[in-house]
Amino acid sequence: MAVALFLSVLLIAACGLIYELIAGTLASYLLGDSILQFSTVIGSYLFAMGIGSWLSRFIGKGLVARFITIELMVGLVGGFSSSILFLAFAYTQAFRFILYLLVVIVGILVGLEIPLLMRILKDRFQFRDLVAHVLTFDYLGALGASLLFPLLLVPKLGLVRGAILFGMVNAGVALWSTWLFQEQLPRYNGLRVACLVVLAALTGGLFSSDTIMAAADENLYSDDIIFSRQTKYQRIVLTRWKDDVRLYLSSHLQFSSRDEYRYHEALVHPVMAASPNAKRVLILGGGDGLAAREVLKYPNVEQLTLVDLDPEMTQLFATHSYLSQLNQGALTDKRMRVMNADAFVWLEQSKDMFDAVIIDFPDPTNFSLGKLYTTAFYRLLGHHIAELGLFVVQSTSPLFARQSYWCIVETLKAAKFQTRPYHVYVPSFGEWGFIIGGRRPYDFPTTLPSGLRFLTTTNLPTLFDFPLDMQSMPAEPNRLNDQSLVRYYEEDWKKLTH
Repeated sequence: MAVALFLSVLLIAACGLIYELIAGTLASYLLGDSILQFSTVIGSYLFAMGIGSWLSRFIGKGLVARFITIELMVGLVGGFSSSILFLAFAYTQAFRFILYLLVVIVGILVGLEIPLLMRILKDRFQFRDLVAHVLTFDYLGALGASLLFPLLLVPKLGLVRGAILFGMVNAGVALWSTWLFQEQLPRYNGLRVACLVVLAALTGGLFSSDTIMAAADENLYSDDIIFSRQTKYQRIVLTRWKDDVRLYLSSHLQFSSRDEYRYHEALVHPVMAASPNAKRVLILGGGDGLAAREVLKYPNVEQLTLVDLDPEMTQLFATHSYLSQLNQGALTDKRMRVMNADAFVWLEQSKDMFDAVIIDFPDPTNFSLGKLYTTAFYRLLGHHIAELGLFVVQSTSPLFARQSYWCIVETLKAAKFQTRPYHVYVPSFGEWGFIIGGRRPYDFPTTLPSGLRFLTTTNLPTLFDFPLDMQSMPAEPNRLNDQSLVRYYEEDWKKLTH
């Protein structure tokens, strides 16, 4: 009996933390700025748990029945929380309100659980043993949840199925409790029926999870969805309208097949054509293989290393028939070496040197991405670039995120690199910016590979001319300890929506 009771504590503790982690992860995916989202979600959740613990003092009778009812409510609200949040983001303008409403509701209910359970068990154990055992299993449950979440729940089940599955665990604990405390329940049959109804509802949700996500995706994306997958790191969605295929990562557009050539030719060729003897080339990011496609147009390249965090991303673009055709089989080229790792960690551990580097990271929407735009990162990169080598950085829009763009320029200068900013118009994105860096001045190349669709030796120099509304403005370098770039980026894009 004692083992079963304390196992219940472990399970409800695990469920409570899972709901908190899911809310923080979804907020980070959909709103960006992971530190802000996780901090505010965790703070709100703990505050709500405190409210729940305080409210437990007003429950005087029928403790077991109340405990079971609360477990069912936690199972329903927490289990369907990610489904509700995805649909709220797709169909309403009240995502933040609904997010924190759910966090507070679940937090209050979870805050009620342990105090009630301890009062139920106080006659079965000495107080000091009761407190020690309950808190021990509570913390063990939290540890188990924190390990299961990144290793199993997100990559294998996804956020919708994972939340529903743990909602079923809560409902299962409630049903289990009708037998554990049967002598204290005058009407246990009614509670068992309620438990079975909740379990049935959650089971239905589990089997309908694909339909739920499809409904959310269809409202988020105007075109037909041809592929969607939740990976350990991001949500990958591909859409198609006629001959236009678009890639979205965590709801952010990455490319349109109609005009991606403009972006990737402008990203790669100004550096590669100015590095005619480059034999070893590194691409950081760019898991779609489109930058690699452009690099491999240079016959002098003997080895191309691509470092991208998400193995499912590189696997998809290496094996999907249309996508591998789009990148011309770059990811399976014999000169290609694909490494799935965090670029910061990989650079710290690698001893390789490169003649040219292409950096194609997503925009610095949060601190996790912002670290890849810091002086610390660029100084680390400098240890891997040959003395005469050049690199280029995708640097967001100098028109829509002007201060962010020039912040990256200042960051490269603070890392002791010479810089040459430039920009290109991509219809899907508007004006987009890049920065060439190196220890030597940049000289315009006199030749470019044949077969390019946009870039020529004539129009290349024009990309380095900035009109008045995109010219340099004051900005602090982006350093690892404060990451001013993430703040600039949020402020820049917020101006467009107000």
